[in-house]
Amino acid sequence: MSNPITLPRQHVTQGFRVAPGWVGAALAILAAIAWPLAVQNPFLLTIGSLVAIYLIASTSLHLVIRMGHISFAHAGMMGIGAYVSADTMMRLSFPFALSVSCAAAASALVGLAIGPIVLRLTGKYFVLVTFLLGEIIRMVFVDWTSLTGGSNGIQGVPPPFAAVASPLGYYYFALGCSLICMTFCGRILASEIGRAMDSAKEAEPLASSCGVPIVRLKVVIFTISCGLAGISGALLVHLLRYADPASFGGLQSLNLVIMNVIGGMGSIYGAIVGTIFLATLPELLRSYVELQRVIYGIILIVVMAAMPGGLVELVDKLRLMTAASRKN
Repeated sequence: MSNPITLPRQHVTQGFRVAPGWVGAALAILAAIAWPLAVQNPFLLTIGSLVAIYLIASTSLHLVIRMGHISFAHAGMMGIGAYVSADTMMRLSFPFALSVSCAAAASALVGLAIGPIVLRLTGKYFVLVTFLLGEIIRMVFVDWTSLTGGSNGIQGVPPPFAAVASPLGYYYFALGCSLICMTFCGRILASEIGRAMDSAKEAEPLASSCGVPIVRLKVVIFTISCGLAGISGALLVHLLRYADPASFGGLQSLNLVIMNVIGGMGSIYGAIVGTIFLATLPELLRSYVELQRVIYGIILIVVMAAMPGGLVELVDKLRLMTAASRKN
């Protein structure tokens, strides 16, 4: 009897090459749960909530990146979710669960409407069109004063629930939402859909000839990504208690892209590590007021030059060093 056909080891482990493993993920979650109990600092708790919210946005953008596209309209999708959630709670007295559902649905519907058009573009054309789309969305926020408050935004946005009105309560609430959304993204990437996404990115004509519905797959993933961005925008506006068009412009979309690039675009763990790094770094440099942006830029350049594959390369190297030391 002939030997059974087996996949090469590199193909089996490709998607998990830099993954910290279940033990590392569990330890990271425990650390995220435990540190606020030791550090009762409202400012640090707010930063932690921001990190949790941006984790949703960056990992949802990672879904689009894994299809070979870099979207600069993601902050606009966050803004749609933010304004929809704020307006439905304040004007229509919707409960938060219904408001955030409307926020996700509104962002997803916009993604579904534009997806079949923009996802046929590739490379710099897709980047340019999504950037223009993001600016159009931002200008709508500025000009539609009756609904968005214009340049002044919406003030006095209430918290989702009375129980999460405190910084500690909101941190745990945002952390729980973030873990659910990140797990959802991870399950997509680990499924047959994720493998189809990777095949479409690497060789789209070949994947199409093998029966992968490229356009439909891209539209579905883009729609899901936009819906998750709407959730992150809703959580953000209820944390900050106001909605501002400037918070959802091209610079914010660029930050989300950088989070994926500096963390490592080949794995969802790269988006997570990059988000934690970039969301906390400006706060660590807050004391250097005049040189904050200079130091921030230098650090980014050094990190990208030393680790072209992202910060997850450091995790991979540490794992290899640990394995080598155990063998010795």
